[in-house]
Amino acid sequence: MTSIGIGQSITTTVEADRLRPVRIWLYVIALMVLVMVAVGGITRLSGSGLSITSWEPISGVIPPLTDQAWQAEFDGYKQIPQYAVNNPDMTLEGFKAIFWPEWTHRLLGRIIGLVFAVPFLVFLIQRRFSWKLAGPLAMLFVAGGLQGVLGWWMVTSGLENLTSVSQYRLAAHLSAALVLFLALIWVARSLEPKRHEAAATLTARWPLVILMLMIAVQIAAGGFVAGLKAGMGYNTWPLMDGALIPSGLGVMVPLWRNIFENAETVQFIHRSIAYLIVLYVAFLLYRQSRAGGFAGVNAWMPRLSLIVLLQVVLGITTLLTFVPLPLALTHQAVAFVLAGCTIAYLSDLTRLR
Repeated sequence: MTSIGIGQSITTTVEADRLRPVRIWLYVIALMVLVMVAVGGITRLSGSGLSITSWEPISGVIPPLTDQAWQAEFDGYKQIPQYAVNNPDMTLEGFKAIFWPEWTHRLLGRIIGLVFAVPFLVFLIQRRFSWKLAGPLAMLFVAGGLQGVLGWWMVTSGLENLTSVSQYRLAAHLSAALVLFLALIWVARSLEPKRHEAAATLTARWPLVILMLMIAVQIAAGGFVAGLKAGMGYNTWPLMDGALIPSGLGVMVPLWRNIFENAETVQFIHRSIAYLIVLYVAFLLYRQSRAGGFAGVNAWMPRLSLIVLLQVVLGITTLLTFVPLPLALTHQAVAFVLAGCTIAYLSDLTRLR
């Protein structure tokens, strides 16, 4: 009986060792996705997102290297409404300043694809994972590629009639990045060594599924806030436009447009979802403290609570200080970290049952 136990332990250790590089690889890609989201925030807040008006997946890796090439890029930018309306006096040097963030954003996307593809093939040759797992991993690669297509679709919305990208497409692009980020973390956590934990068996998963959905909706709502630059107005808290419930929430017709196109309503929705998340997490924390405490996998619960509090402080501070770049990027990044920790908690509950 002892020898069987030792044998099982050795087998588990060997399997864990073989999958450890795969887990690290997935976590690295998830971190790169998070960095790319942050760089995307820089392009948005600096007005750089429309500086490159063509999509060249291969040749676009090389930036302009000559004065002639720089002038051609600048001439392309001059053809879009953002230049005519917002930057008619922009010089070539000013254009270079907004070009580099967008170029970096696109380059990072290509690097992520490379960092995914090469180790994937190596691990497949090494047989570190089965063909059964190779399928879902390949789908993650395809999802990453589609994210690039979605990003260009977003950019095209600002090339003809708008001076910035559509808030609808921005929210879709951000949400797709979130789904990819969460999928990477879920798969990585699921590859941790299998074991049984009583706390996981006794903890219901559906309350966390609700929390995960609330966070996802909030991040999408943040995309609409960013797309409409709604954070640049109503920079008071807890009152908004002098009231807890401002009076201009339904001024657009038809009424549904206010949810997505009225900056005041969009910001109010973002605030309201934040309040709901705080109350819901406080409820989950209290519920878990009464149901058995925070041992084992449930140690995630107080961590989530602390991240939520940090996010609230960041959100309020970002609003009151008129959305400075460092705070805005940190606020966005912490939202993804909160979502990542929530999905890790859910994955662990599933794995440890």
